[in-house]
Amino acid sequence: MKKIKISHILIYILLILLMLLCVVPFYIMIINATHSTNELYTGLSVMPGDQLLINIRNMLDKVDMPRGFWNSFVIAISSTLLSVYFGTMTAFGLFEYKFKLRKVIYVTLMISMMVPGQLGIIGLFKLSNTLNLLNTYWPIVLPSIANASTIFFILQYLQSSMSEELFESARIEGAGELRIFHTFVLPLSKPAISTMFIFNFVSYWNNFFTPMILLFDDDKFTVPLLINNLNNGMLQDLGAKYAAIAVSIIPIIVVYCFISKSLTKGMMAGAIKS
Repeated sequence: MKKIKISHILIYILLILLMLLCVVPFYIMIINATHSTNELYTGLSVMPGDQLLINIRNMLDKVDMPRGFWNSFVIAISSTLLSVYFGTMTAFGLFEYKFKLRKVIYVTLMISMMVPGQLGIIGLFKLSNTLNLLNTYWPIVLPSIANASTIFFILQYLQSSMSEELFESARIEGAGELRIFHTFVLPLSKPAISTMFIFNFVSYWNNFFTPMILLFDDDKFTVPLLINNLNNGMLQDLGAKYAAIAVSIIPIIVVYCFISKSLTKGMMAGAIKS
């Protein structure tokens, strides 16, 4: 009995340490956003300052952050919706239809998840240049249709939670494949879809590399690119930079608050097979 209590204490200590590792960086970031650049250069502070509004004003003077928010929102929402919708459709196809190349496609998806996306940026740049799509959002948004991680995750959820008898019953009643997908698969896959929604949204919102390569005009820059622009100059305004970083995580927090319950269910997808 004594060993069990000690093990519980060790588990709680480990969980507290993990929580601190997650929370402390965000706390320091917010605290830094309330201090001036001179104060930040003097050392680390754990108490809030009184320069937050000044830092935000300096940030807005240097970069058009509202415009960047809109650009990032358009890219993140469009890419997330496309990746979730077509990823679920592809997962449904791999789950439901038994065709010859099914295993080949599955293995290809697994391999593609192991290859860094940055390796294909040269090919994407040349293709975008050939199609006259450079300096537009299309080459950033359209590749999200083929999101291997989304397909894999939702496929695992379908295999653990869906019943083929349900689809057969729907076909007997005269439902077509698209109707089955929209009426049964999408609603019943809500936990997995919500999980992929938040992960993809965070990924596309924070995407820096691809927009940096494909976008040239300042009025089309996303939030990460505008934050990077705050690095220009010999004397960096660290207060404005930290303020921009702190403000940039607000949409992520808002999205998470809206779908946090579904996210928790999605993380447990496949843990218990009914």
